[in-house]
Amino acid sequence: MAISKTITIGNKTNHPLVVNRLGYGTMRLTGEEIYGEPLNRPEALQILKYAIKSGINFLDTADYYGEDVTNRLIAEALHPYTDDLVICTKIGGARKPDKSWIPHNKPEQLRLSIDRNLSTLKKDQIQLVHFRKMGGDMDSFKLSMDTMFQLQKEGKIIHVGVSNVNEAELAVALSMGDIASVENMYGHVQRSTLKLPHAEFKGGTGVLEMCEKNEIPFIPYYSLFVSIPKKDERIAEIARKYNTTEAQINIAWLLHRSPWILPIPGTSSLLHFEENIKAAEIDLTEADMNFLN
Repeated sequence: MAISKTITIGNKTNHPLVVNRLGYGTMRLTGEEIYGEPLNRPEALQILKYAIKSGINFLDTADYYGEDVTNRLIAEALHPYTDDLVICTKIGGARKPDKSWIPHNKPEQLRLSIDRNLSTLKKDQIQLVHFRKMGGDMDSFKLSMDTMFQLQKEGKIIHVGVSNVNEAELAVALSMGDIASVENMYGHVQRSTLKLPHAEFKGGTGVLEMCEKNEIPFIPYYSLFVSIPKKDERIAEIARKYNTTEAQINIAWLLHRSPWILPIPGTSSLLHFEENIKAAEIDLTEADMNFLN
C-alpha cells in the first residue's frame, strides 16, 4: 500500500505548510516525568540535529515541557532555522513545582505563553500553535479559542490548531475559524482498547474522521508510549514478518491508517530515533492492515 510522503497544513489558507509525513515529538527529551533537563543533554541535541539532517521538518514542542526545556533545546540545536522547518507548539497548560499538570488557558495566560514561546524559540512568529484543552466547559473553550484567533490576527501565530478535543469541541472550533490541525492521543492500541472521547471511538464519527472530511492533519501523540507496553500480538506478528521492531510497525500502521495522519513519535534515544524514521520505509499490504485492524 503506497503511502503519501508529505502532508499539507493549512491547505485551504494563503499560507500552506508542506511537511514530510513523519515528524518528531520532543516531549521525551525532558527529564523524568516530563520535567527538568534531559538526562543526556548532548544526546538530546544530537537527536534534534540528526532529525533535520534525516529530512524531518516538523517538530512538536510545548512551553510546558520541562518547563520550557524542549523549546530551549530546539533553539540551541537548530537556530537559525532552515526555511522549511515547521515548529509546532502547544499552549493551554502549565506545570506546578510538584510536576502536576494544570490548565493555563485564560486569555492573559495564553498571551503570556505565546510570548514565552516566541522568546525561547527565538522566533517572531510561530507557524502552528495548538490550544491544548485541559478541563473546563464549552464556554471557557470558546473563550480560549477566541484568544487564539486574536493572536493569529495580531500576527503572532500563522496557523491555529487544537489538541485533546472531542467531536463537539472540534465542531465548535471549526465554526469559529480555520483549524489547521488536531493533536490527540491516538495509536493502534488506544483505538481499539481505550474508551477515549478524543480518539477514534465506536458509536460516533470520531475526531479522525472529522479531520479526514475537512482535510485537516491529525497528529497523534502517545502513539508508542501507551501501546508498546501492552504488547499487541498482532503488532508483534507483523513485526516478525518484516524483521522490524514493534514500534516501527506501530508507526507504519499510523502512516497507512489515513493519509491525514502525521505521526510524531518521540524518543530520547538516538538509536530508537534512527529505528523510528525507518518505519516510513515499511510498505504494509492491504492484508497486513486488515489483520491489524
